Amino acid sequence: MTTTTTTETRTRSGRLMLNKVPEVTIWFWVIKILCTTVGESFADWINMKLGVGLVNTAWIFTAVFVVVLAIQLRLKRYVPFPYWLTVVVVSVTGTLYTDILTDQLNVPLWISSAVFSVLLAVVFGVWWLRERTLSIHSVTTLPRESFYWLAVLVTFALGTATGDWTLELTGWSPGASVLLPLGLIAAITGLWRYGANPVLSFWLAYILTRPLGANIGDWLASPKVAQSPGDPTGLDLGTFTTSLIFLGLILATVIYLTVTRSDATETHEATHAAHATSDPRKERVALAGFGLLAVATTGLLVWAHSQPHVGPAPEADNTSAVQMAPGQAVKKFPPAKVAALRTLASTSLKDARSGNAKGAHADAQSLRDLWDADQASLQPLDNTGWTSIDAQMDKVLKTFGIDHSNPPMSPAQQEKELNTLLTDMG
Repeated sequence: MTTTTTTETRTRSGRLMLNKVPEVTIWFWVIKILCTTVGESFADWINMKLGVGLVNTAWIFTAVFVVVLAIQLRLKRYVPFPYWLTVVVVSVTGTLYTDILTDQLNVPLWISSAVFSVLLAVVFGVWWLRERTLSIHSVTTLPRESFYWLAVLVTFALGTATGDWTLELTGWSPGASVLLPLGLIAAITGLWRYGANPVLSFWLAYILTRPLGANIGDWLASPKVAQSPGDPTGLDLGTFTTSLIFLGLILATVIYLTVTRSDATETHEATHAAHATSDPRKERVALAGFGLLAVATTGLLVWAHSQPHVGPAPEADNTSAVQMAPGQAVKKFPPAKVAALRTLASTSLKDARSGNAKGAHADAQSLRDLWDADQASLQPLDNTGWTSIDAQMDKVLKTFGIDHSNPPMSPAQQEKELNTLLTDMG
């Protein structure tokens, strides 16, 4: 999808600049998908492989985002390197915000999708009321660019939520899941070529590139054989190798665009004819087409959800990869609360050893409920210790199939994780 529109020079307020967003050519979509893919795989590598944890990774990238955005906002025209660096960082940051809601706060993905949809509508609404345009060809003042980057951040969070929700509903593998956003983008492109509103077409496609790029990244990085039921499978390149490949491709593309400036609005306008005037009748017909596309997609997802499948397991926060001495994680917690948790874990372990699977499962559920109830009082005392125990607690619950889609594991596996939990609690 490519669009060309004469750069708007009238502004309501703010310092007038050259357009700060690149022209929407094929290069725009190629590098956008590359940035989305590397955002997904690089975040997973830092969170899971390095054991930094979701929350800490989010703090790191939020700080980086503030810095690179400040640099981008100070520029007076579009410059490829800082612009696309900001896109890479915001792709990681928006993804992490959704992952924290899902994996740390246990917010259902359908709620996250609804909340981010409303938030995006609010951003667009305020943007339109203030500037009377949502076109990326008129990002020529600081207020408009600020609205633009806020919208981009929310679209990444929304794309993450809806993409993950699709996987949860359907149980599709990352490879198969690539086809849905790819097909929708192709359909949107067809409607845009017919005469659909270019601004609406752009933002719909922009949102869909997030699940497309993320699924490509998961497909390349995931192991060829599922480690547990419902886990994704792929080409087994690993998150680090996938990140390295796509970072290299992004760098090569940015260098090309920097040298040629073929995606700068002023350059593109000088070498391409202006886009034809819009046709209101065709826009209405295309709008109906978008509606039919939404209905068809909903029908497909409902059908896929009704088919037998095992949904993907939630991503884990691997902060526990940073080892702590026995008892160190709970050192700052009230002894009475720790004793109550240890009692339930010990009882579950005893039942698992004696073959009382029903009793062990019930004790594990009580342990989960008590741990969740104590979070508000324990986490502020020592966030690192709480996160470490929480990660091990999640492993225990997974062996019983509690809060996870997998069936209960063997008693031996349950005993192993319960023993580790008891050791961690001293």
